[in-house]
Amino acid sequence: MNSKKGICILGSTGTIGVNTLDVISRHSDDYQVIALTANESTDDLEKQCIEYQPLYAVMVNEEKAELLHKRLATAGISTKVLAGKDSLEVVSALDEVDYVMAAIVGAAGLLPNLAAAKAGKRIMLANKESLVMSGALFMDTVHKYGAELLPIDSEHNAIFQSMPPLVNGLHAKSGVTKILLTGSGGPFRQKTLESLVSVTPEQAVAHPNWVMGRKISVDSATMMNKGLEVIETCWLFDVKEDQIQVVIHPESTIHSMVSYNDGSVIAQLGNPDMRTPIAYALGYPERIESGVEQLDIFDVAQLNFEKPDFERYRCLQLAYDAHHAGGYATIALNAANEIAVEAFLDNKVRFTDIPPIIENALEQASSGTPTNLNDILDQDLVSRKHAKSYIKGLQ
Repeated sequence: MNSKKGICILGSTGTIGVNTLDVISRHSDDYQVIALTANESTDDLEKQCIEYQPLYAVMVNEEKAELLHKRLATAGISTKVLAGKDSLEVVSALDEVDYVMAAIVGAAGLLPNLAAAKAGKRIMLANKESLVMSGALFMDTVHKYGAELLPIDSEHNAIFQSMPPLVNGLHAKSGVTKILLTGSGGPFRQKTLESLVSVTPEQAVAHPNWVMGRKISVDSATMMNKGLEVIETCWLFDVKEDQIQVVIHPESTIHSMVSYNDGSVIAQLGNPDMRTPIAYALGYPERIESGVEQLDIFDVAQLNFEKPDFERYRCLQLAYDAHHAGGYATIALNAANEIAVEAFLDNKVRFTDIPPIIENALEQASSGTPTNLNDILDQDLVSRKHAKSYIKGLQ
């Protein structure tokens, strides 16, 4: 009888996916790669399939799926290649899969993540947009079908480690008064506000501490990434936005903290390496070796903390406002941000245009909270159209 845990990695060619495979490689007796997926990175997915020989590979781009199929057949690899977005949901719910690494960036990850929840999987969530877009629906699905939800973002994983133990899949929040959500402040923390107008995509994606994809790196520079994390924190740990204090911590050594009513503050520290939270989620409730160097506290020497400037980080304020307004607003926030960041990376708008694009979409969002998936997807589509229309007006 095979005692290995079956793993499906949604977004296996991205940073989180690559790091997940690195950790799994260190524990090959314990984990089996069942499915790997990518959007259109044929070369990278081919290499992964040859090395890990999953049962299934999904390529969202159908032409590239056919190319991958031919290449793997030529190489004598028996991996079955599936094509299209629907196939992401199929592999997320496979009987052979125990754990799903949800690492697809953006709204595209929502449906396969919901499929994993409905199938009762352990979901290792690196896709914050699922909770930003559909927090109530997603959490209800997790609890209804007995899925496990373990956060992979370094900050949420740190909070998870610093909170009381899970009870029936929910955190017992006894004594928790505040969550201190840390962030580096991005590459422009000390630049003048006037100079941000001329920021280039290359500068924005050069994160000082973390190796991340281009979209997430821009979100870190605007601190929208932290704003999305505030919303995700509310849903993951059932807290209000006013119980979350964002703390700029340039060293990225403390990954987040939890404050208690007895005056205690519990923090999780470590080197900035995503393999630590990945290994924690894979091994939970045990701890397994991750390949990450031990933190040398003497090398760190000092830790610095600052309050965020909401004028500099307008996107962070917009995220707080959106969560307070309700579910439709957070959908609009995420959708407009994805469009705005894409336009910035394509040199169609300036870095400083990103907040106004999002604010315009928020002003036009429906009020209240959606109760079903169709309403969520409809608001997402409408807000993307609003953002694109606003961008046209800037050009």
